Amino acid sequence: MTIRYLHTMVRVLNLETSMAFYALLGLKETRRYDDEKGRFSLIFMTPPDQPDCHVELTYNWDGDTGLPSDGRHFGHLAFAVDNIYETCAHLQTHGVLINRPPRDGRMAFVRSPDNISVELLQAGESLAPAEPWASMDNTGHW
Repeated sequence: MTIRYLHTMVRVLNLETSMAFYALLGLKETRRYDDEKGRFSLIFMTPPDQPDCHVELTYNWDGDTGLPSDGRHFGHLAFAVDNIYETCAHLQTHGVLINRPPRDGRMAFVRSPDNISVELLQAGESLAPAEPWASMDNTGHW
């Protein structure tokens, strides 16, 4: 038996806001499917150096009342980053709340505009603890 990872799908309420969030993480739109009859769009956001690792954003044109208020039951998406501190600072500069700061130089959590938990992991060895991250408390759920 052979199995191959295809993508992770998340439903989004505001397509532009959600696409902008994933673009902050470095993902690019690589494929789009708009279905006039079904009135929905599927947008695949992909890291540039990993063409087979997609996040599928599913957007219902007429709104979506079925989204839960807390996406925590989903688990999370996880991305390795070159520098956890620089990535968190970049996100924070663009208004993204760092729910679990990278106090350990290794791991952080943020939430997408649709409340999807996103884990950021330092690629390779952990960085040495550094301020302001080392003394920052958690904010909200992650």
